[in-house]
Amino acid sequence: MSPEVSSKLATWRQKALDNTLTQEEMREAIKLMRGDRVGASIASAKSRTAKAKAEIPSADDLLSELGL
Repeated sequence: MSPEVSSKLATWRQKALDNTLTQEEMREAIKLMRGDRVGASIASAKSRTAKAKAEIPSADDLLSELGL
């Protein structure tokens, strides 16, 4: 998040606490936050499709080796 966006969000948060936030400012804040989340979801989707380097053994297999 850029410093400019962080500054805007901080200002809007303070206005929300003071009950002086307008609906237009709220809409703009939501658009900014959603825009950042779209970028995060794309990065997250890529990481979900990546294969693990080593296969994780099941918990049942690990417990059976311990005799539990």
